[in-house]
Amino acid sequence: MKKLLLSFVLLSQFAFAQFTDINIVKEIHTKNKGLVVSAHPLASEVGAKIMKMGGNAYDAVIATQYALAVVYPQAGNIAGGGFLVGVKNSGEKFTIDFRETAPAKSFRDMYLDKKGNPNTDLSQNGHLAVGIPGSVAGFYATLKHAKLPMEKLIQPAIDLAEQGFSVTEKEASLLNTFKKDFQLHNKNTTAFQKSTLWKQGDLLIQKELAGTLKLIQKNGAKGFYEGKTAQLILDEMKRGNGIVTLNDLKNYKVVERKPLSFTYKETEIVSMPLPSSGGILLAQMLKMSNFEKVEQFQQNSTQAVQIMVEAERRSFADRAEYMGDPDFIKDQTSLLISDDYLKNRWKTFTMNRATPSSAVGKIIAQPKESTETTHISVIDKEGNAVAVTTTLNGLYGSRVVVSGGGFLLNNEMDDFSVKPGVPNMFGAVGGEANAIQPGKRMLSSMTPTIVMKNSKPYIIVGTPGGTTIPTSVYQSIVNIVDFKLSPNMAVNTPKFHHQWLPESVLVETNFPETTIKDLEKNNYKIERTSKIGRTELIIIDEDGNAVAVADGRGDDSVAVE
Repeated sequence: MKKLLLSFVLLSQFAFAQFTDINIVKEIHTKNKGLVVSAHPLASEVGAKIMKMGGNAYDAVIATQYALAVVYPQAGNIAGGGFLVGVKNSGEKFTIDFRETAPAKSFRDMYLDKKGNPNTDLSQNGHLAVGIPGSVAGFYATLKHAKLPMEKLIQPAIDLAEQGFSVTEKEASLLNTFKKDFQLHNKNTTAFQKSTLWKQGDLLIQKELAGTLKLIQKNGAKGFYEGKTAQLILDEMKRGNGIVTLNDLKNYKVVERKPLSFTYKETEIVSMPLPSSGGILLAQMLKMSNFEKVEQFQQNSTQAVQIMVEAERRSFADRAEYMGDPDFIKDQTSLLISDDYLKNRWKTFTMNRATPSSAVGKIIAQPKESTETTHISVIDKEGNAVAVTTTLNGLYGSRVVVSGGGFLLNNEMDDFSVKPGVPNMFGAVGGEANAIQPGKRMLSSMTPTIVMKNSKPYIIVGTPGGTTIPTSVYQSIVNIVDFKLSPNMAVNTPKFHHQWLPESVLVETNFPETTIKDLEKNNYKIERTSKIGRTELIIIDEDGNAVAVADGRGDDSVAVE
């Protein structure tokens, strides 16, 4: 086994703590063994240990998600939501939609002031921003594909919460950054607050969260959606004028949907359908860039980037106009990914010249915002594959921690069109298709994806990053299938992003300067950012050799069975 190991020991004054050694592993090569890639090394190790205990990929992903809710509070969660794409070694393909839903008391204009102007502070921060959580229901919906009982899968997370773990430098920095937010939105002091600044190696103990996890362990999903925990959520809503009710929690339902599947070159792409926009965007972008035979150009060359940016521009314009919860709108997926439609969409493309966004959709000014989500990719030794992306939406969600429960609530209501034409926190514009309605699932960009080759899993991929998720997954697939990059390069090479509005192309700071200058000559406005996404990738060749890569942009880590 070839392994590139980056490790560091986080020392703590609490010598009794069990989880003070954090080993970040960025790449593993193996064969006939299970692999887990996630945003945190302790969570990845939990998933790998579960497979050693006899669990399969679905056991591992459940346990990893629970562990992330403890060790990665900025995005890991039990009170958020997400999407799962699975492919079994039997060939069965399935998805689980555990996206949050709008409370029964929600209404279309709930975030508008008396003059009709949007108050995005209410949709992004505090109790009114909270959608009905889907994560715990999603974990239980996954259980029927697993082998071990939930009691075993949740225990590692309980241990991590109860005994504590050393925070990384990155997590310590974030906790310090959001200290005032926790003070503002919580009546009682949370586990994430301390009198001094957090630093690398400090122990984070979450006794209240451990208690909540034990109730789920004892009573199943009802241990979260009913009983003591549900009452704690209701009490929290009353404290902050939130609108989530006990009936909202009790009535939450997971939806199992047919995967969005399409052919690209010699592969089959299996991704998430609506209410995730990711699968549709991925199909559109791959097909449009193939019209220009993007593989004939060098990766991150001016020509390749222009083709891909223009594919992204047109796809995001369609996102704003047509996409939402398929249970509330006319689902036009088949039209949007059809060759005839996309060829017509591509007619306005001209090499060496930027297409004005006004030519593909109505221009509306929008602000720049940031994002966080988390992704897990898993393969087991039997060939079962799973890609799952979950989120609280923004960093630490609504910043509200349920008093007595110890867990963060999401701020997912901001992913609706607060007012049609007004962008959300990630700058994504939405229309009537994504307007707020009770019980409706908000449109998402999460794009958990499994690429098949010769009817077997070939690439398992996903990333956090809000609206940059579909474009990062798109680039990862093109990097491997078209540009023939190594798995490590496919993940860590500089990325770019365009989403129709704003007009600018976002590039990472280490993006090739020659390409930037050429794009600017072609009327592209360039904006720089420190990083785009954190891709978790597994590739399996025809002989069963597997390579797992954790993104170098964060504390992401690989673990092997």
